Amino acid sequence: MAKIFCIANQKGGVGKTTTAVNLAAGLAQVGQRVLLVDLDPQGNATMGSGVDKRALPNSVYEVLLEAVSIREAKTRSEVGGYDVVGANRELAGAEVELVDQERRERRLKAALDAADADYDFVLIDCPPSLSMLTLNGLVSAHGVIVPMQCEYFALEGLSDLVNTIKQVHANLNAELKIIGLLRVMYDPRITLQSQVSEQLKQHFGDKVFHSVIPRNVRLAEAPSYGQPGVVFDPASKGAQSYVDFAREMVARIETL
Repeated sequence: MAKIFCIANQKGGVGKTTTAVNLAAGLAQVGQRVLLVDLDPQGNATMGSGVDKRALPNSVYEVLLEAVSIREAKTRSEVGGYDVVGANRELAGAEVELVDQERRERRLKAALDAADADYDFVLIDCPPSLSMLTLNGLVSAHGVIVPMQCEYFALEGLSDLVNTIKQVHANLNAELKIIGLLRVMYDPRITLQSQVSEQLKQHFGDKVFHSVIPRNVRLAEAPSYGQPGVVFDPASKGAQSYVDFAREMVARIETL
């Protein structure tokens, strides 16, 4: 049975897509069967996996409209070693088209249920807003991975996200919970970041992942080459941190 995780944060620019792509590649490197679902109309996770979003025969848009299955929509990321259900600009129209549809917030869940036996992990890269797309991701998932920077505004955004997850848990998906908080773009030389990191550990305890992703130029460069950072420069600190995070995820799943 596949474990399904949303990578979500209502604040933009916090490394959601970088985390989704590199965690997918890291899990593939440690022997897991992985599917990455790109739910963001910008299609950055698709392009960052080495898949051309402009040349997709089928995308997550067709999956949400129940025109194709996950197996028909998936594309192989040869560089990353995992499967991708890609996204492009068409996905922005899905919001409007789903408004008057039945089971509109459960479309992705139904599609993923049909492909459950094919994967060990399904990662869903959510857009930075609470939309019908994000809702489809949260209803599908067993848990949420929250990448966040150790800054004051990130704490503000986290409280909003926790409230959203509680509402979805209460009304639409009783399995949903926060799996863990991942500290990203971390620079230990900045006092404020160290202080916020300690606050997170005090408040959320073991919900904070041990792995920390440092601020790393090679991770930022990798998408322009259509590669996950863990493939682009495996020796970089950022890449090694994501592979460590993948191992921690596998270990954490065994204890859930």
